[in-house]
Amino acid sequence: MKAKSLVGSLFILALLGAGACGCATSEAKPEAQAKTEKADDSWTESLVASEERFVTSGRNRFFILERGYELVLEGEEGRKTVRLTIRVLNETKRVADVETRVVEERETAGGKLIEVSRNYFAIGAQSRNVYYFGEDVDVYKGGQVVHEGAWLAGANGARHGILIPGEIRIGARYYQEYAPKVAMDRAENLSTNATAKTTAGTFQNCLKTKETTPLEPGNVEYKLYAPEIGLVQDGSLRLVRHGFVKP
Repeated sequence: MKAKSLVGSLFILALLGAGACGCATSEAKPEAQAKTEKADDSWTESLVASEERFVTSGRNRFFILERGYELVLEGEEGRKTVRLTIRVLNETKRVADVETRVVEERETAGGKLIEVSRNYFAIGAQSRNVYYFGEDVDVYKGGQVVHEGAWLAGANGARHGILIPGEIRIGARYYQEYAPKVAMDRAENLSTNATAKTTAGTFQNCLKTKETTPLEPGNVEYKLYAPEIGLVQDGSLRLVRHGFVKP
């Protein structure tokens, strides 16, 4: 999930349970792939426990997956005002034999639509982990729609990831998306006492994460999630509105 942009051998949910998040990229060279694999050793790849039950609606402390819930963030990038609207839709999609909830993200720059993505999530009924099962992405370039960065768990070696764990452990490092050569976003929990000042209010005791991807070494993004609200700061974008709208 780009929110400016939730199996083989099962690892134990030691650090918190993990998964994988997405970015489009070109194919890495062999030597780059070797470095990536070595770097990945320090990131948790643990997936869902065998007894986990997925549901399409629910929440944990930092993420709300309930139909009609919407977040709107705005900020300046370059000389343009960027707006990101994230809405939980009244739609579901079956991915990797799991029924998931569709969350739509619409991003505009200077008032023009530049990207629409449909993201697929489920909540762990026991763990309250928010599992990320993939996304379909439409990028608008020169009046044309280009499909970039799409991935689905269960296809081409992709596996679901965890966007936000139900239990936050500082220092935990986990995959949000896991789609080799396509989407490999990962996050590290830095703090749960960060403060975010936005036009929608000042939010305290926020979860602060650091997001990176081995597909784009050196690319770092920081995000803040407010308790019972969700994403309130994503780089230069800050929350301007949140709440429930008609699905």
